[in-house]
Amino acid sequence: MMFAAYNQWANARIYDAAADLDEEELGRDVGAFFGSMLSTLNHLLAVDRVWMKRFTGEGDAPANTAAILYRALPGLRLAREAEDKRIVDWVGGMSDKALAGRFSYMTTDMRTVSQRLAPALSHLFNHQTHHRGQAHMCLTVLGRASVPLDLMLFQRSEEGRAYA
Repeated sequence: MMFAAYNQWANARIYDAAADLDEEELGRDVGAFFGSMLSTLNHLLAVDRVWMKRFTGEGDAPANTAAILYRALPGLRLAREAEDKRIVDWVGGMSDKALAGRFSYMTTDMRTVSQRLAPALSHLFNHQTHHRGQAHMCLTVLGRASVPLDLMLFQRSEEGRAYA
């Protein structure tokens, strides 16, 4: 549950910082893996939707993880907040038995995979951290102040004290 809560907290911090960017800055290719801040944030939402569809069998999942789901930050942020709540609620409702279990899903190249759930969840949260780091780099290149995202900082925050 800690990583679901941390994920929600860190995403909010990145979106708060991105809110200061204008449309041109959001779309500017600054050399991140997905080019721009907007593309990077869209990728994170797209991948979370793909994984949540795999985990739960519910929700919309794009066919392409580089899809631009939202062209403006306000709509993207609302969708991100809804997806983060969905993740927190789903993980928070899981039993230890469910977490230790297996699930099967179809990959984007149409292979069926069966694996343990806990390592797949670890991948989901690690993937978020990886690309949030790239979003952080976008902010830096665009001349914005650093956004501390350390897990320890979250654990010392009001939202994260339960996990310290």
